[in-house]
Amino acid sequence: MSGNGRFIVFEGGEGCGKSTQASLLAGAIGAHLTREPGGTVLGEKVRDLLLQVGEQELHPRAELLLLAAARAQHVDELIIPMLRSGKHVISDRFSGSTIAYQGYGRGLPIEDVIVASEIATHGLQADVTVLLDLPFALSLERRGVVPDRIEAAGEEFHLRVFEGFRAVANTDPERWEIIDGSRSVDEVALSIRELIIARFGSEIFFR
Repeated sequence: MSGNGRFIVFEGGEGCGKSTQASLLAGAIGAHLTREPGGTVLGEKVRDLLLQVGEQELHPRAELLLLAAARAQHVDELIIPMLRSGKHVISDRFSGSTIAYQGYGRGLPIEDVIVASEIATHGLQADVTVLLDLPFALSLERRGVVPDRIEAAGEEFHLRVFEGFRAVANTDPERWEIIDGSRSVDEVALSIRELIIARFGSEIFFR
C-alpha cells in the first residue's frame, strides 16, 4: 500500500461483541467501518443469500465461493482504494471467519479455504486481527432470538467454529490479538484501545 491507512479486522463467534467493538474503534480513530459479507452492493446481496433462512440449503463449497466472490469485490472496490488513500479501514469479519466457519465449521479442507481467500484478497492481510474470545456457553446465551441461517446451524457447528478461531489465532500470533470478550463493553473497549496504541502508537487516535 502506498498510503498509510491501517487495516484492522474484528473476528469472533456469535455473540462475542465484535460488531459493537468494531464500531467503537472506528469512531475513535476515524476509520471507515465495513463488514463481511457485505461492504459493497454485490457483497450485501451475497450476504442476503447466505443468511436468509429458506428451503434450499447451500452446499458448503457454494457457500465458500460466494464468500470469496463477495470478498474479492470488497477488497478491490473498497478496502484497497481506501488504504491507498491513507484512510483506516475496520472490517467486521474477514478471511479468518471463512477459515473458522467454512473450514472448521463446515468441514471443508482448510488449505482449500485458505487458497480461496488468498485468491479473493490478492494476499491482503490485516495489520492486526482482534479476536474477541469468550466461553462457548456465554456465546450461546448471547445469540439472537431469531437466528439467521448461520446462527441456526447447530451447537456442534458453532463449537467447531469457536475452536477454529482459537486455532487460527494461535498459528499467527504476530497478526492476531486475543481479547477477553466476556467483560463489559467499556472494559473490552479499553483493552482494544491499549493494544491498538501498542501496535500503532497513540497518534492513531488523533489523526
